[in-house]
Amino acid sequence: MIETSNGYCRGLLEGITAYAKHQANWSIHLTEQERGALPPVWLDEFNGDGIIARIETAAIGQRLQRFGLPLVDLSAARFLPGVPWADTDDEAISRLAVEHFLERGFNTIGYCGDPGFAWSNNRCRHVRRFVQASGARYHEHQVTHRYDRSFRWDRERQRVAAWLQPLPRPAAIMACYDFQAQLVLDVCRETGVSVPEEIAVLGVDDDRLICELCEPSLSSVIPDTRRTGYEAAELLDRMMNGESVSPEQPLLTQPLGILTRQSTDTLAISDPAVARALSFIRRHAPLQNLRVGDVLRHVSLSRRALEHRFTQHVGRTPHQEITRVRIDHIATLLRETELSVHEIARRSGFDYPEYLAATFRRETGLTPTQYRNGHSDRAGQQADAAG
Repeated sequence: MIETSNGYCRGLLEGITAYAKHQANWSIHLTEQERGALPPVWLDEFNGDGIIARIETAAIGQRLQRFGLPLVDLSAARFLPGVPWADTDDEAISRLAVEHFLERGFNTIGYCGDPGFAWSNNRCRHVRRFVQASGARYHEHQVTHRYDRSFRWDRERQRVAAWLQPLPRPAAIMACYDFQAQLVLDVCRETGVSVPEEIAVLGVDDDRLICELCEPSLSSVIPDTRRTGYEAAELLDRMMNGESVSPEQPLLTQPLGILTRQSTDTLAISDPAVARALSFIRRHAPLQNLRVGDVLRHVSLSRRALEHRFTQHVGRTPHQEITRVRIDHIATLLRETELSVHEIARRSGFDYPEYLAATFRRETGLTPTQYRNGHSDRAGQQADAAG
């Protein structure tokens, strides 16, 4: 009983599926379900040997407890305290997020949470502790719980906007998960706040659909949900084979890292002109043959002044930053699409694919084909290792 409506839980299901395919002779019953749903009707007739569930409501917990079957819980809510459980490590996720912001020079760090979720409250507590220990300024906002009857999108947008407005800039915000981060990004766009230059935003779960729908695209902590699901399935298998398992020692998996997209791809910059220049480069360099002169016209500075101030804050010249952004964009297309080099050149503002190939090789030491093939090999090895 795991919802299928979000990337986090689909990762859990992938891990359970991997275990069932290679380690167990199971027949699995799974139906489409959303977070917080009522106990499904089919539970009344369930006649199985074990259950893996995300027990997100007391009603689900009470219904499952009646079966008396081996049960593994994948929720931080802990509605059934005596049941063995597996989860991702909220403390490690929070530490990773705070370090991500501190490495980029942010001295103002906030947390936007949902108090109706235990895992959000856990992350909030850890983020607060890590930020305060670092000496940075901490700010916190809690929305109305998403499943509360009083929740209204328009009202929450107004409350988030009122929280963000007085924050010292630049600031960095960790949202409890990607959906919450999407709300913060929407409010920033509606109120004219530049992301990531004025406010950087980080989510959790790396739900690719949500992260890529966001504008700008959302950076996110990557929990190892596949491993969590795999180890939960292994734990249930042991229980169904009669092994006694202690609920006092949960299986906590460590996050895999952070996938940095546009929403945190920045340094904390207090110079408004440099922040505008950096924002302009990151919006336009991936798609066109951007020149430093184009940036100068946008920020109304002399070339010498921009070069000096940009290098002081970013550590690179504007030309170097343009090249870096273009190469990163090309590398992403090579990794994540099957577009030809000719098509990538067209989409990246190169007049000829030969120019793209020469620039990419000069900057990376590899031809586009070598880079794409090398990335495919590593992805295959990682998938084999995970399986």
